[in-house]
Amino acid sequence: MMNGILVVNKEKDLTSRDVVNKLCHIFNTKKVGHTGTLDPIATGVLVVVLGSSLKIVDYITSLDKEYIAKVKLGINTDTLDITGNVLEEKEVNITNEDIDKVLKEFPQDYDMEVPIYSAIKVNGKKLYEYARNNIPVELPHHIVKIYSLERISDIKDNSFYIKCHVSKGTYIRSLIRDICKNLNTVGVMEELQRTKQGKFTIEESYTLDDIEKGNYKLLNMIDVLDLPKVEIDNLELLKKVTNGNKLTNIYNYPEFIFTYNNEVIAIYKEENDIVKPVKVFNSSIESLIKAN
Repeated sequence: MMNGILVVNKEKDLTSRDVVNKLCHIFNTKKVGHTGTLDPIATGVLVVVLGSSLKIVDYITSLDKEYIAKVKLGINTDTLDITGNVLEEKEVNITNEDIDKVLKEFPQDYDMEVPIYSAIKVNGKKLYEYARNNIPVELPHHIVKIYSLERISDIKDNSFYIKCHVSKGTYIRSLIRDICKNLNTVGVMEELQRTKQGKFTIEESYTLDDIEKGNYKLLNMIDVLDLPKVEIDNLELLKKVTNGNKLTNIYNYPEFIFTYNNEVIAIYKEENDIVKPVKVFNSSIESLIKAN
């Protein structure tokens, strides 16, 4: 079975689910998942997990992200990006200095309103379902972090590029809406590229064409998980860990990985005087011993 982590460079006009479906076909498996949705308009880093690595989706989804986005001033749409229906247009008289001032003053802890065209659920229904059926709904807010935010091009034809480093759950469309609001105008996202997710970068990503041609490298969980590692050095402990047993806490880590012969066996977490399994990746001790 194919197991590992693959950094895909998603192309425009594909959904994240489209990418997963194509990889299911390429690798002839249904055990494929992505770790952070990119809209069809967006390109760039989409981290995909295969096989047993599906168990670490939450660890990768929670990583912070970096984007380069093109902002279009003077227009507002229902989707907050250039693909939506135009709701409002305004004349624009904004300078590079105006933009820099707003970006510099933008709060690091940011109370963001979720866009209605998103998959967040309210009362069991996805927000975009409310939008498509013209059903009023109160949009949820949540606090996200803006670690850095800068203009990386001059304004031209009412458009400019920004680069931002943000926490999980940040919608760049919403961020752009609020930047434009602080500029006393309206604006939408015209382009978006995710350049980084955690330590996964656009430079180490592969297009679907690359992958179809066999030009890719799968990453191992042991290289991806940013947690302390404890190597199992006896078969008794290996048996307990593969069976998911709770253990006496002698490890001095709040959360850590048990490894055996450079393979991730389980993730454990401390709880008072014990450590207990969060994820167990291989339940067969016999196959482990035979393989190693």
